[in-house]
Amino acid sequence: MSDANVRIPEEARDRLAAIAAAEGMSLRAYLARLADTLLTPAERAERAEQARAALQKWTGYAPTRAQEQDLDSELDRRLAQAGAR
Repeated sequence: MSDANVRIPEEARDRLAAIAAAEGMSLRAYLARLADTLLTPAERAERAEQARAALQKWTGYAPTRAQEQDLDSELDRRLAQAGAR
């Protein structure tokens, strides 16, 4: 495995190191695990499409793009409302 240098603010490095230590890991091991668990935008889009297809097959529900956007807007509104409490 090769090493790479990544420049980040000292505060971010210290925070990540503290999180890693709390999990009993080195910062290097924690960052490697983090990289293995996060999805790229393309991977997230692929999984979302798979979930939509599975739900459509299971329920028969196939919202239009406009309906999806309306539902997303409603979810954003409710999250903002909950966060303001």
